[in-house]
Amino acid sequence: MSSTAGRVIKCKAAVAWEAGKPLAIEEVEVAPPQANEVRVKILFTALCHTDVYFWEAKGQTPLFPRIFGHEAGGVVESVGEGVKYLKPGDHVLPVFTGECGECRHCKSEESNMCDLLRINTDRGVMLSDGNTRFSKNGQPIYHFVGTSTFSEYTVVHEGCLAKINPAAPLDIVCVLSCGISTGLGASLNVAKPKKGSSVAIFGLGAVGLAAAEGARIAGASRIIGVDLNSTRFEEAKKFGVNEFVNPKDHDNPVQQVIAEMTNGGVDRSVECTGSIQAMISAFECVHDGWGVAVLVGVPNKDDSFKTHPMNLLNEKTLKGTFFGNYKTRSDIPNVVEQYLKKELELEKFITHSVPFSEINKAFDYMLQGQSIRCVIRMEH
Repeated sequence: MSSTAGRVIKCKAAVAWEAGKPLAIEEVEVAPPQANEVRVKILFTALCHTDVYFWEAKGQTPLFPRIFGHEAGGVVESVGEGVKYLKPGDHVLPVFTGECGECRHCKSEESNMCDLLRINTDRGVMLSDGNTRFSKNGQPIYHFVGTSTFSEYTVVHEGCLAKINPAAPLDIVCVLSCGISTGLGASLNVAKPKKGSSVAIFGLGAVGLAAAEGARIAGASRIIGVDLNSTRFEEAKKFGVNEFVNPKDHDNPVQQVIAEMTNGGVDRSVECTGSIQAMISAFECVHDGWGVAVLVGVPNKDDSFKTHPMNLLNEKTLKGTFFGNYKTRSDIPNVVEQYLKKELELEKFITHSVPFSEINKAFDYMLQGQSIRCVIRMEH
């Protein structure tokens, strides 16, 4: 066991004291892991749009002070009582959703929505005792989605850690913790385009580009990118996108434009925006008889959409997915292996890198729309 096992660790963390204010690098105390928990030394973390959304406190119960961050790679420092699968020194990716291995969802081959460990954005404490593991001068600092990776050390439930091959470079595979796996799995695990087929991707942010990468790996021949921002089209070519549609350039609805381009509709579509209009378009643009549309983007809480039931009766299929249908512990290590075998390209997603002391720059890059992923290097 490490010399710090069982003791409080003092380390640096980027604390959000209030909504929308720059994060402050503070010395915090990180308590030892309790039952079924693991303390992880974070080496690299990345910024995802979800961190920004909750930091801005848009549309949910704000909870501050809080340590954000949920895309990361690190090494196990110590483990709590009852931990079965991990030991100090293991390389891990923390994930915002988990796999307890015991519930009906975990035992089902069809689901990754663990009853115990599925995402909970409102909870700021650990499950075992309802307390935080972070504090500063006795004041508790709340967790975020069970990961809180904007800290040199964090405490995570064992079921929310994917144990990965130590040969994988953590500064690259850390981006598989959230957005990239979500888009990739939406294509490979849910849409499942056939070789030579056509796929429309709605939204060319990180998740949409990962969905395009999945379509490329699957062998789709036409990958049509749909985005309201035409400046994204050039970058998207690196991810296999070979045709582009900006809905603003057309008088007709985009689903009609795509149907005309593809002799009746695309074989598959993946919606990665969260916009209700994009969801309708993604569903209505697939071909009758065999078309499948997959929704990935998270809508606003009061949203709903309508489409004519004939679309379904004409054998168009509408599906949704959560985290690309990947199970955290069972599946994510295999995605890392795909990268190591060069079947999956990840470097092209990483457009920026900053040291931990400059973490607020990562927020600036994302808010200005400059980055796909910015990796933040811990300065242990």
